[in-house]
Amino acid sequence: MTDLESEMNRVVQGFVAQVTDLARRAAIDTLESAFGGRGGGRGAPAMPAMSATPALPTIGAAPSVGRVGRPRGGRGAKRSPADLEALSERFLTFVRTNPGLRIEQINKQLGTTTKDLALPIRKLISEGVIAAKGQKRSTTYFPAGRKKGRN
Repeated sequence: MTDLESEMNRVVQGFVAQVTDLARRAAIDTLESAFGGRGGGRGAPAMPAMSATPALPTIGAAPSVGRVGRPRGGRGAKRSPADLEALSERFLTFVRTNPGLRIEQINKQLGTTTKDLALPIRKLISEGVIAAKGQKRSTTYFPAGRKKGRN
């Protein structure tokens, strides 16, 4: 290789290293903002030192990265037993007064989502308090025999 090719390879490798470092930092910043900082005292690995290659001029400011995903307590957060019990009772009361409805109809009236009600419904069915007829989206819910002290 000539001196010119060697110099070009060195400059290109330096540029690639800088771009990789910037992309890594942007990804870490995005994750930290999404999860509310470094969290849990575990700490993130230290960033590698910048190469000795001179910095290249920037062509424009990078857009600021806002909070990604749901706020704390959103998706993935466990509901308290009291919250689950309250939702179960609300669902049970609704089904007793409106038997034979599908989950979409129930959600519309209660202002919930199918995902919100999935666990309370499974528990009520296993307790024998409500009964489900049908499959998938055509499932309808009815009051059933009472067990475990539910009214």
